[in-house]
Amino acid sequence: MSDLPLGNDPHSVRRRIEAMEILLERSFVLPGINRPVGLDALVGLVPVAGDIIGMAMGAYIVWEARNLGMPKWKLLRMAGNVAFDGVLGAVPVAGDLFDFLFRSNTRNLRIVKKHLDKHHPHTQVIDQ
Repeated sequence: MSDLPLGNDPHSVRRRIEAMEILLERSFVLPGINRPVGLDALVGLVPVAGDIIGMAMGAYIVWEARNLGMPKWKLLRMAGNVAFDGVLGAVPVAGDLFDFLFRSNTRNLRIVKKHLDKHHPHTQVIDQ
């Protein structure tokens, strides 16, 4: 992650959002169940503060999307994903399970990628 671009061009923003999504949702795989988890699920285990931190990290992706000039309705949808994840994640025990299953940052990355693929096709990267 140390080679992330700092520019404001669509390609740089895409790389930063992808890196943040990996950090928040797929940092490592839980042994035994082979399910990827990230910081969002881990910090969500800390009552109240963990959910606030998780929402702040998810809001970074929305902020980067705003810098791309995405339409307000897409930004509102992304903010809704983060808020929904944060509010339900705050419920003791059940919220922790919900954090493990509902990946708002992955959903938001999908929205950003769809926008970039349509409006900035040169930013596409072929994943193998």
